[in-house]
This record gives sequence, structure tokens and C-alpha cells, in this order.
Amino acid sequence: MGDFFQNGTITTLHALGRRSPDDLQKEIKGYTRDRPLCLVLPSLYSELEGTALPGIVEELKKITYIDKVVVTLGEAGPSEFERAVEYFSVLPQDVSVLWNDGPRIKELKSMMREQKLYLGEAGKGLAAWMAYGYALSNRELRAVALHDCDIETYNAVLLHRLVYPIVNPDLDYEFCKGYYARVTTTLHGRVTRIFVTPLLRALTKVLGYSDFLVYLDSFRYPLAGEFAMNIDVARLNRIPSDWGLEVGTLAEVYRNYANRRICQVDLGIDYEHKHQEAAIGQPKKGLMRMAREIALAIFQALASEGNQLSPDFFSTLRTAYLRCAQDAIRQYNDVSMINGLTYDRHMEDVLAEAFTRALEMASRDFLDNPLGAPLIPNWSRVRSAMPDVYELLREAVDQDNS
Repeated sequence: MGDFFQNGTITTLHALGRRSPDDLQKEIKGYTRDRPLCLVLPSLYSELEGTALPGIVEELKKITYIDKVVVTLGEAGPSEFERAVEYFSVLPQDVSVLWNDGPRIKELKSMMREQKLYLGEAGKGLAAWMAYGYALSNRELRAVALHDCDIETYNAVLLHRLVYPIVNPDLDYEFCKGYYARVTTTLHGRVTRIFVTPLLRALTKVLGYSDFLVYLDSFRYPLAGEFAMNIDVARLNRIPSDWGLEVGTLAEVYRNYANRRICQVDLGIDYEHKHQEAAIGQPKKGLMRMAREIALAIFQALASEGNQLSPDFFSTLRTAYLRCAQDAIRQYNDVSMINGLTYDRHMEDVLAEAFTRALEMASRDFLDNPLGAPLIPNWSRVRSAMPDVYELLREAVDQDNS
């Protein structure tokens, strides 16, 4: 059967190439009259100096259905913030730059911490969370989309396809995850291919059938940074502040919504962005840190589902994982051969062995502290502690931008 096959427990919306982007945008514009949309762009200041963001800005200029753009800016001083405001002012939409390192936002974060609200460390998770709060302060907005700012091959069709399942009222989805091909002359997406998917398969072998594991394994690219959601999801979801952001977000969506309200969509582009260094032997850097934090997020989600994860369990899991990873490497080698792609099978095996060590470190971290770092609380809890938080956040951002 062609690539419209449905597997797993969530709906997959494939890209079959039969519809023009202009026609899709026209339909979306009709829906967003009743369901105004906010686009969140998590951006480091360094990305303003990169090669991807100019192309993204040029494509966003063509999009007619976005009501609000929130650029949640990190690692920026006063002069960098001012340049970012000018940089994004060329967009035709209503744009606000949320200055995460600015004095007003820092003061607001201090007020939250005084109320015993855990915010974690600065990073994409906290930056996105602050943007959700700002979107929630605008009572007219009904949907939120987020994508990264390092997409070298960005095309407006990515956003069209990402938001369509959420803004179309006839489809009835609350959360939509994007996925895409990660292939040039070789296969990319190493952490998903060699770590996350084999780990999920190994966990199923050791634990037995699990609705949660089947759900996670239903996503073709669980680590993709592109998703769209109903505004209430932004209010109800707690999120991690580390590399477990994507998996932790999926775990929270699973906890709060029925699978039939969740979908994934092929974004219809050949996706290319910056690649993390492998950092083999350096557990606090690159892919090794990413793998460890992702594994911890999965372990904590499984424990919250009532699974008992013991030292013996983790010993068995590491062995099962390595076998599943080696099986996946053989499969990807064969895919590469028939398609004439470059594939370094030896380095993929080396990476799988390094991921096994990262998995061992994650196991020790979990056993030492099963609860792990708290998740950033949802905005419903923040409002309970600080009833005027939306007004304070909106005032801080608006004053910065004025």
C-alpha cells in the first residue's frame, strides 16, 4: 500500500502532493477568522546572524492567516534585543519580541519563584513556556503553532500543513506534531533512528505491552520541534526545560487528551537544520546529553504510569536496547544501499554503544532521584498562585517592545 498507511494509535496525515499551497492557505485563512492563530518562534540571538532565519522571515511575509507572532528571544543583551525588534519588524503580522534576559521578564520570573513555582534553567523549554503565557494573555487567540528558527529549507507550506489540523473545526484535533524527511546524501536524525525508537522497542520487550509506549512509538519523528495546538493545551501542559522537551510534551499531551484528538502531519518539505555534535565520551554535551535527558523523561513518564523500574530492569533494558539499535542500524544500512546514500555503519555502531553508556547514566540518575527535576508548572497553576500574572507578563513584553 502507498504511503497513506495508518499505524499506531494516532492519526497520520500524509503529504500526497495533490494540493497547491495557495489553495491550502486560502482555506486556512477562512478558519482563522474564528480561530485566531499565534506563531511562536523560539530564537537565540545568534540565529539572527545565521543563514536560516532570513529565509524563514521571507516566507513568513507571504502568510496571510497569522494574527500574532511571538519571538521568544534568548541570549540577548539590550543592543541585541533592540536589533531583534528591528529585524522582525519587517513582518506584516502583529509581532512582539519576548526578551527572556530583559530586566522586566527577569523580575517577573523572580516573583514566580517567590511563589515556589519551579522554572528550571534558561533554555528552549522555558522560552516557549513564557511565550505560551503571553499568548494566553490575549483572550482572542485560539491556537498556537511553534517551529524552530534554524530550518535551512523552510517553506511556507510547512506552517500551512502544521496548523491545518488544528484550525479546521471539522477535524477536531487538539494537538498536531509535525514530521518530515531527514535525508540528503545520507540519513540524518541520529537520535531518533538509533536511540529513541530502539529504546521504545526495547522497553516494550522488557515491560510488555504499554499504551503509552505504543503511543510514543506511533510518532514518526518524536523529536521534531514543530507542533501546533489548541490554546487550552498551552494552558494545561507542563513541560520540561531540558532536552526532554519534545518527549515530555508528548507525555503531557497523552496524559491530558484522548489519542483520537492527537495527530501527526507530514510537513511536506525536505528538512535541513544545524546538527548537534555527537560528543562521544562527553556526557554533558551534544547528542550524549540529549540522549540522557530524553531517557530520563521517558523513565519518569513510565514511572508516573505505575511501572516499577528497578536496577535489574535497567540492566536488562540496556542489553535489549543495544540489540534493537543494532537491528535498526542493519535496516538503515540496507535502506542506504538501495538508494545510493552514504552510510557509515561502523560509526553508527559506535554511536549506539555510546548511547548505551548514556542510557546507563540516565538509569543511575533515575534510581538516585526517581522524581527528577520538576516540570515547569502549567499556566493554570501559575494563575492560581499569581492571579494577575497574564497582565504582568503582557505589560512587561509590551513595555519592552515600546
